[in-house]
Amino acid sequence: MDILIRTATAADLDPAGALTVEAFVGDGHTQPGTPYVPLLADAHRRATEAELLVAVDPADLSAGPTGRVLGCVTFAVGGTEWADIATPEEGEIRMLAASPAARGRGVGEALVRTCVQRSLDLGLTGMAFSTRPGMKAAHRIYERVGFRRAPERDWYPRPEIELWVYSLSF
Repeated sequence: MDILIRTATAADLDPAGALTVEAFVGDGHTQPGTPYVPLLADAHRRATEAELLVAVDPADLSAGPTGRVLGCVTFAVGGTEWADIATPEEGEIRMLAASPAARGRGVGEALVRTCVQRSLDLGLTGMAFSTRPGMKAAHRIYERVGFRRAPERDWYPRPEIELWVYSLSF
C-alpha cells in the first residue's frame, strides 16, 4: 500500500478528528466523556495552532480527490501551546493515531519518521514526547525509529495519569 504523508487539508479535518478519538478511546487509552476527548476530536484547532499531518492512500479516491485518511499526528515545536514536554530546541509528537483498518501497514511509522524529518528541517536538535505506558504498539514504532525512553522526564498531568517520555537527539 502506498502511503502519502502531507499537511492536512480542510477535507481531512473531520475524518482526522474522528480517527483520533476512535484510536484513543476505542483502544482504551482515554475514557469516554473526559475533557481530553473534545481536544482529540478538534483537528481544526490542531491544524490551526500546530501542524496536523495525515497519512492517506493516494490510490483510494473513493473518499475524495486526496484519498482516505489512514492516520494522523500533531507536530509541535517545544515551547509552543501544543508541546507538553519538548524544549524549544525539540520537536514533539502529539496524538499519533492510525485507523484500525490501516494498522500494521506502516502508517504510524511513516507519520513518526515525517515528524523526525520535520524537526531536522527546522534545525531542531532532537525530539521528545509523551506516551501512555500501555501504548505498546506505539512504543515499538518509536524504538524502531531510534527513540529511547527518557524516564527522568516522565510526568503526571493528573495524579492518575502517568506519561512516559521518549526522546531522540540528532
